[in-house]
Amino acid sequence: MTSLVVVPWSTSFETLWPELAAASGVVLDVLHAPSPELLDALALRRDVIVVHAIGGVESTAIEALARHAMPANAVLVGAAGDHRVAVRALRRGAEDYFAMPGDVEALRSWIVDAVRRIEDTRAGSVFAAREGTKYTYDGILGSSAALRQALALAGRVIPHPNVTVLLTGETGTGKELFARAIHYNGPRKSQPFVEVNCTAIPDTLLESELFGHEAGAFTDARTAKPGLFELADGGTLFLDEIGHLPLALQGKLLRVLEERTSRRVGGTRSVAFDVRIIAATHVDLQRAVEQGAFREDLWYRLNVMTIELPPLRERLDDVVELAEAFVRRFAREYGIDPAPTLSPDALRVLTARPWPGNVREVRNVIERALLVSDGHRVEIADLSRPGAAPTATRGTCELDWPSPLGALVRSACADMVQRCAGNKSEAARRLGISRQRLQRLLEAGSDDETPNETPEEF
Repeated sequence: MTSLVVVPWSTSFETLWPELAAASGVVLDVLHAPSPELLDALALRRDVIVVHAIGGVESTAIEALARHAMPANAVLVGAAGDHRVAVRALRRGAEDYFAMPGDVEALRSWIVDAVRRIEDTRAGSVFAAREGTKYTYDGILGSSAALRQALALAGRVIPHPNVTVLLTGETGTGKELFARAIHYNGPRKSQPFVEVNCTAIPDTLLESELFGHEAGAFTDARTAKPGLFELADGGTLFLDEIGHLPLALQGKLLRVLEERTSRRVGGTRSVAFDVRIIAATHVDLQRAVEQGAFREDLWYRLNVMTIELPPLRERLDDVVELAEAFVRRFAREYGIDPAPTLSPDALRVLTARPWPGNVREVRNVIERALLVSDGHRVEIADLSRPGAAPTATRGTCELDWPSPLGALVRSACADMVQRCAGNKSEAARRLGISRQRLQRLLEAGSDDETPNETPEEF
């Protein structure tokens, strides 16, 4: 509940404040302070709206207002429209001055706006606390060496709030989760975490979103708007899919990152900001630089600390933990109690699949499996995808499943070679096997569905 403090009390206003609160549709706890000096105790309450009701002691109330420095939620209310009092109050830090009874509607509107500001601030603090608990290392599932290596690198940059971080990895590997974990475990955790997906906003609007704009800067820009750099001041700005940022904006972004100031579209004044930059991409930025699709100087600026998130096929040991966690999660969401178990056959199939969609694909498969299962146990049939096998495309497995283990292994190897643009040496490196073993797996006959090499040998 938000408190409304009236000081000093005037008999002519005794019934005004409860009536204002009720008519404004807000719940207020009206507190009585017989003198301005009692604000010393009340000022310790962060959720207090201070309204000074003047009854012949204007100067005393104005000085009390200035002493407690709460202009954001403080106004002066007088019994008459004395302009000299109003000017003095505004100069000393009051947000506004209202003369009763003529300004009663304006005062009611101010109360509503002030309550909303306080509630928004309070909600932001609650959100930050909740997110800080949700996105910790304990929430990133998996114990494989590849994942732990990525977490160790993140742990090195978390205590340093000005270090720029570049997260790389395929779609669905958890780059946003890592970004939030870095923010909410670090020194900036109580400040904003602002994210922008560079592919979700049209190129023509992206500059305005990042840097803001002034009124009249372009058609329909009726009012000024702060940019995301300004909104993230003190916190973290997460630039997702930075690899798709238009070349025209890359130079402007580089200048902003170097100078730590931004200028709104149509503006003439530079605005300073203090943010940690976390960028993420599934694009190979080094190759993009070689192809002229990404600025080399911007790549160097972002590439201060690069953390590569491993694809799920490189940490298949984590699949069971992920699947069981998603089973528990969706069982809670859909009211399935107790949560179903995964049959041994289902677990075998889950750990044999290459998972081209990574963790996001596991999530979707498990969610569907819970919906189609009998509610007690998830079987292989619950994990199969309906319809015909999908058409082979780059970065996707050619086979429907469940399929024989040998076919799945060959398909995974072929998929990796395709992802590496035909470079078998690079594909073998990513799979953690020799080039010769990769070649043998690729050349296994179609009638030989069980090659000697198994996933455990990888």
